Order: sequence, then C-alpha cells, then structure tokens
Amino acid sequence: MEKKLTFTDYLTIGSMLFGLFFGAGNLIFPVHMGQMAGANTFWANLGFLVTGIGLPFLGVIAIGSSQSKGLFDLASKVHPRYAFIFTILLYLVIGPFFALPRLATTSFEIAFATNLPKEQLTSGLAIFSALFFLATWILAKKPSKLFDYIGKYLNPFFLVLLSILILFSFLQPLGAVSDAPVQHAYQNYAFFTGFTEGYNTLDALASLAFGIIIVKTIQNRGITKPKTIALDTIKSGAISIILMGIIYTLLSYMGAKSLGAFEMSENGGIALAQIAQHYLGSFGSIVLALVVISACLKTAIGLTTAFSETFVELFPKGNYLFFATVVNLMAATFANVGLTNIITFSIPVLMFLYPLAMTLILLAIIGPLFKHDRRVYQMTTLFTLIASIIDGLNASPDFIRDTAFSQSLIQFGETVFPLFGIGMGWLLPALIGFAGGIIWRFAATSKS
Repeated sequence: MEKKLTFTDYLTIGSMLFGLFFGAGNLIFPVHMGQMAGANTFWANLGFLVTGIGLPFLGVIAIGSSQSKGLFDLASKVHPRYAFIFTILLYLVIGPFFALPRLATTSFEIAFATNLPKEQLTSGLAIFSALFFLATWILAKKPSKLFDYIGKYLNPFFLVLLSILILFSFLQPLGAVSDAPVQHAYQNYAFFTGFTEGYNTLDALASLAFGIIIVKTIQNRGITKPKTIALDTIKSGAISIILMGIIYTLLSYMGAKSLGAFEMSENGGIALAQIAQHYLGSFGSIVLALVVISACLKTAIGLTTAFSETFVELFPKGNYLFFATVVNLMAATFANVGLTNIITFSIPVLMFLYPLAMTLILLAIIGPLFKHDRRVYQMTTLFTLIASIIDGLNASPDFIRDTAFSQSLIQFGETVFPLFGIGMGWLLPALIGFAGGIIWRFAATSKS
C-alpha cells in the first residue's frame, strides 16, 4: 500500500512552495500598487491576485497533472526546438538576468542604502551582492536540503517578522483607504492594471520552474502514483496560494493606508522602509532588513536550484555545481546595475514571456479535452507569440519603442487587438489560435 502524506506534510511542503515564491517583488510591488491604486485598491488587488497567485497555482498544477518532467517537457508539446529556446529564455529571466539580481538589489536598497552615503552606494552594493550570492551558492549546493532550509527554517522566520510590521499598520493605520488618491492608470482599469502589475512578481514563470521541485519533494516522501502526486501537488499548492493571497492583500492595503502620512514613493521598497521606520523606529529598519533579506535569500536558493537542475538536463556535459556557480556569478554581476534599471528592462521581457507562459499553462491543464494535440498547442502559441512581440515592443524603453519598425507594429496592435492599450492585446489572438487549432485537429481527424 502506497504511503500517504500527512496534514503536517502538506503544511510543510506548502510552506516551502510559499518560501520559494515569496521574494523581492512579492514584497515591494503590492505595496507600491496600493499606493498607486488608492481608493481603488480592492479591484487592483483582485487583478494582482489573478496573476500573482492564480497563475502560479495553475502553473504548479500544470506540471503536476500533466506528468511532465519539467518546463522543457511541457513546452515540447508545442515543438522540441521551441521548448529548448523557451526554457532557456525563461530560466535566464527568472535566473541571472532579472529575478536573481533583483533579489540582491532589493535587499540592499531596503536594508542598507538609506544608511550609507551616496559615494559608498556603488561599492556597498558590490560587496553586498557578492556576499548575498555566496550565501545563496553555499545553501544551494545540496538541493536535497532545500526542504529543511526553506520549509522549516527560513520561511517561518520570515513570516514572524513580516507579521509584526503588518500588525502595526492595521492596528494603528496611517490613513483611510477610501480617502487615498487614485493615480491615472488605476482610475478606469484598476483590475486590468493590477493584472499586468502581477507580472512583475515573476511567479507564473517561476511556477513552471518550481513545480518540478514540489513534484520531486512529494516523490521523495514515498509517493509514486502519478494521480496521487498530482492531487498532493494541488493540496500543497493551495496552502501556498492562500497564504500568499492574504499577505498580498494586506500589503496592498498597507500601501494605500500609508498615503495618509507619506507621499507617493518611487517604489515599494522605499514605502516599506518609511512604514517600518514610522512604527518601529530604528528597530523597524532592522526588522525590515531581516524580513527582506530572509525573503530574498530563500527565493534565491530555490531559483539557483531550479536553474542548475534544468541546465544539467539541457546540457548534460555540465554538472549541478558548475551551473550553480555560473548563475550566482552572473547574478552578482548584473545586480550592480541597480534595482531601477533591472525593473525598467525586465518589463518588456515580461510582457513578451507572460502570455506565452499563461497559454502554455492553460493548455496543459485543459489538454485532456483535446488529447494534448500538438496542433492546438502550435496554433495557440503561434498567434500568442505574434501579439506578445508587439506587447513587448510597446512596453520597451523609448530608444526601442520609437523606432520606425516598432511603431509600425504597435500601430497595427492598437488597430487590430482589443485591450492592447492595457497590455492585454494577446488575449484575442490566443483565443483565435486556440479555435484554429481545434478546427485543424477536427478536420485532420475527420479525414483519417
């Protein structure tokens, strides 16, 4: 008789998954969104939750229920060559190019930047990022210990510290959400703006990487049947997303309330520092530093592990330790460009990648309805890809967006794609591609 997971197992695995997901962006973006949305925080937060917790949950389910061995296996349902390119691109985004460096820069800017003179910021960031990724490398060298590091130790420590700050902000609110001003982007389309803001967490992309870690963790506890693994993945994932949803909501409302005492901040990190300083004084800075560093460190460990294990599969000549070393060296280097630059250049990439990841996740989940027919995957992905390229160009820095080539594509998107102006131009093309794939499959099967 096969072993069954206990309720404690579900809690611990769910805690580990939460710990893997909840990093830098998960702290700073909900707070900043709350400040931007003001009185419309409810709808903005609702949209944020769809992409911030809904899609990551579906991503974990997609890996677990499709019995895929990982992202490459899942994306191969479109085409092996596409899977190879998409997997490398996604892991570079959630690894050394954007997500990993952002973890170090966010930790530094919140924990130390306000206490250092300007002339020491560059050298300070260099030293901190080197130490941060050295610690990450040491803790990620043995992926079998990931369960203990994150699920049992780092995550509970992080939650206790964060709870202190949230509790103060609601027991002694700085202002009323209903009185908070609403920025232009959130006045008419608060839900959809919050929806695209959720892209910045990178969690839907990360779910395709972390899903296999959860599956392996469950397998290591004696579960072997695919259906049982899928069900246990869903149960563990549910615990994680409920916890994430509660914290996101509390953070976004905390941001909106903070406008009663502070002006709009440049980013959520600054807002968090101001709130902590207000409620806890100099001790607040210490608490916030510990919260942010613990949150970012546990996510960095998970990303390093996922990146290294995947690249070993893609490039068998390398080994786990080699890729873990390379990814941390690259991340430590890119971290020195600063948080603002990382966020600026990540947005167009996310606008390009997210629709492709979302459609892949949804196709994997509903795949049994069309027997995972490759034609449906290919048509949906092709149409989504076209729209994603245009969405990415539209969100690019001016020196890319203002070129004649980019402007011609953007004008085409504005004319043809509904919801293009709010970053959702991919939706109709994806549906058309899906419908086309279903028709193609039906026509092909009818002939045979």
